[in-house]
Amino acid sequence: MWDYTDKVKEHFLNPRNGGELEGANAVGETGSLNCGDALKLYLKINENERIIDATFITFGCASAVASSSALTEIIKGMTLDEASKVTNDDISDYLGGLPKAKMHCSVMGQGALKKAIADYRGIQILEKPGELICECFEVTDLEIIEAVKANGLETTDDVTNYLKAGGGCGQCLDRIEAVIESVKAKG
Repeated sequence: MWDYTDKVKEHFLNPRNGGELEGANAVGETGSLNCGDALKLYLKINENERIIDATFITFGCASAVASSSALTEIIKGMTLDEASKVTNDDISDYLGGLPKAKMHCSVMGQGALKKAIADYRGIQILEKPGELICECFEVTDLEIIEAVKANGLETTDDVTNYLKAGGGCGQCLDRIEAVIESVKAKG
């Protein structure tokens, strides 16, 4: 059993802002139903680029639901520039923390938010930069490198907990290990 904070439990059992948003003018999707977690974030943004409403539909565990709920609460009322600075750590902190093995849920929220902002601004995100390492969760080497450096990740389990890379079929674990070792070698 995961050790969830009371706030995570509250946002899971009583999620805020669930469902589709009528009149949404921005949508961001991330994750994969094939591999376990998926999130669709809806935003209603006014002419001053302020988020006036946000809702979500998510498929996943308690942490995924709670992270999505928390994200919508955090960003309501923010401008897009302010919201673009929201990190997965902000989502986790809002919830009083997430279990280490569930940090990928907050990363999923941050990813959906970036995609929704890009959608509103008419920016088409074609491909992520870098080499695709984990096909199940579409995680690149550059994302792994950034996560390792920013969060002190040291093992493939750390990367799986944080990005979910390697948490599907597992065929990429050797490549994840190689990326981690290259970051360590560069110091």
